[in-house]
Amino acid sequence: MKPWKKQQWVIPPEHNGDFAAFMEQVLDVYKRPYDLRRPVVCMDESPRQLIRETRLPLPPARGAAARFDYEYERCGVCNVFMAVEPLAGKRTVRVTERKTKADWAHFLKEIAQGYRQADKITLVMDNLNTHGPGSLYEVFPPQEAKALWDRFEFIYTPKHGSWLNMAEIELNVLIKQCLNRRIDSLPEMQTEVLAWQRCRDNRNAAIDWQFSTIDARIKLKRLYPTLTM
Repeated sequence: MKPWKKQQWVIPPEHNGDFAAFMEQVLDVYKRPYDLRRPVVCMDESPRQLIRETRLPLPPARGAAARFDYEYERCGVCNVFMAVEPLAGKRTVRVTERKTKADWAHFLKEIAQGYRQADKITLVMDNLNTHGPGSLYEVFPPQEAKALWDRFEFIYTPKHGSWLNMAEIELNVLIKQCLNRRIDSLPEMQTEVLAWQRCRDNRNAAIDWQFSTIDARIKLKRLYPTLTM
């Protein structure tokens, strides 16, 4: 999958050395071969609306799709955490009521438990204020927080560089295949997402990332101060 064809990029201003540096760090991580002891996992999250139908949809007629009324009732929002190991086709997905530091910390613990055989988990994610080791210390006792922190190598995507996170690709797949309809309750969404995750894992659906540092230095040349002088 080539991100410059598949996604709408948000590109920062020209001559952005910080963006180039963090981008190349992420791209170097993506070049690593599969390693059971040091898996590369990408993590992202997305808010989703809970929506209830106010009228029963009309069943599909022969050769036609089902029809839904334009009116609906908002039933609040929830948050979808996504962690995907692109080379292994393995993912961990969790639907929560909120996206607080505590929610992220518990999701991180769940990821770690899924990789007990790993010496260190490389975690690629964006640099939100909740995505840091301090969140672990606010939720767990110091010894547990430190032990969990030591399980991970944190790699942050640059600002305006969320498209570099392969978990964003997987979230888009989840939305298109499972969440592109009206779901009105947290338990229902959790059930549907879990079923989708099992289906994707059973297929070992991996991500073929092809955007490299060489590509970046050509296609995003204007971001490199020394290449545009």
